[in-house]
Amino acid sequence: MASAVHSFGEFPPVDAPAHLGRPAQEPPSGAPCPEREPALRFSGVTHYYGKHRALDDLHLSVERGQTLALLGPNGAGKSTTISVLLGLVHPRFGHVEVLGRSPRDAVGSGRVGAMLQTGSGTGLPPGVRVVDVMRLVRRLYAHPAPLDVVVERAAITTLLYRRTDHLSGGQAQRVRFALAIAGDPEVVFLDEPTAAMDVEARRAFWKMIRALGDEGRTTVFATHHLSEADQVADRVVVMHHGQVVADGPGATLKAAVASRQVRFVADRVDADVLNSLEGVTDVQVRGTTVTLNCLDADASIRALVRSGVAFRDLEVTGAGLEEAFLALTSTAKRPEEDQRP
Repeated sequence: MASAVHSFGEFPPVDAPAHLGRPAQEPPSGAPCPEREPALRFSGVTHYYGKHRALDDLHLSVERGQTLALLGPNGAGKSTTISVLLGLVHPRFGHVEVLGRSPRDAVGSGRVGAMLQTGSGTGLPPGVRVVDVMRLVRRLYAHPAPLDVVVERAAITTLLYRRTDHLSGGQAQRVRFALAIAGDPEVVFLDEPTAAMDVEARRAFWKMIRALGDEGRTTVFATHHLSEADQVADRVVVMHHGQVVADGPGATLKAAVASRQVRFVADRVDADVLNSLEGVTDVQVRGTTVTLNCLDADASIRALVRSGVAFRDLEVTGAGLEEAFLALTSTAKRPEEDQRP
């Protein structure tokens, strides 16, 4: 590693967020995918692990420049979807395109970056300096992003001369993100990218992802953090049993769930009385704060007034993304196991 590439010195100051390299909306000359084509496309994709159907006739198209969040419980098909897009898994049925090419061709062209789950390790070579790993990975690409820009974008300036086995979990994730964007990709795939990060580190990380979107790059990430998907993604796709059960902006998915929450303060409450109110599906009492989940908030409030319960500080809110996620996945039916080989 010691002899790799040029010497590494101080980075010049960066006054404003810089592009990684070539603009994402201007693919290299000779690229076979015209701008009007989507960045990613699934057409009738089905894949099995044994008899388990991981993807079930999946149809999905992602436009260039979108930031897409894949949500779903464990086993929903999120990781398999990303593996198929990277050419790591070849589906049994259907057709997949990445930037107008097969996934393997797109990855081989250097136009795709990825940050995948690593199990119990960090996914980094042990015992070497971060800067040496960066130098080595950049040499794999014909047109890598400028090193100083990658380092600034991933916020790893202070980690460059640290050994990879001396990094915390969150620091290792930032280095892995830097490696994912080292090739100046047009499309970036991230599988549970904020695992092992604390709240502050997660906020900083999603700021980086938003910057990629601002440059017109396409980002697809799988996450269990529903609030992050709502705040960061242009589009949220909810998967269950290998199928798409909901697709749209987070606000649209939340609005599609009929449930509303009525919250108020009451010094005395009778849970049986509240449960009997019209339209109420669930009652939560924490101290003097009462939350009613309602299918018809107007009817529930009218019934609450008629009940004689003394309350104050009433507020009505729509379902959050978590409630929408639970409602959508709980109603999705599991497809019967297919006996095709």
